[in-house]
Amino acid sequence: MKEGTKKKILILEDEKPLAHALLLKLTHEGFEVTTADNGEVGISLLEKEKFDLVITDLIIPGIDGFGILETIQTKKLHVPVIVMTNLNQEEDKKRAHDLGAIDFFVKSNSTLSEIVEGVKKKI
Repeated sequence: MKEGTKKKILILEDEKPLAHALLLKLTHEGFEVTTADNGEVGISLLEKEKFDLVITDLIIPGIDGFGILETIQTKKLHVPVIVMTNLNQEEDKKRAHDLGAIDFFVKSNSTLSEIVEGVKKKI
């Protein structure tokens, strides 16, 4: 990727070691990455900046991942969202997809490399 054309990714994840590891991997792949550990900060960033992709946990402080998806729809923010969570119930997957999530990773079943590859396929 040329400088200035980096895709911007917002990671909403309150598990700091995971957020940091993902930030390092995605930055190494050439993405510009911003992290936030709660939903309010995430929404605030989405309203101020243009991101090419959001990766969100469903269980985060403040506005949860479902709330993030709903807010993105309501405010017509037009940003694709990948959900990365430990929730593995079919109804959670269905609800996330119904709210516009383009992909769904269960943390315990996915390696960081698989998540990064998923990101690269989507943007």
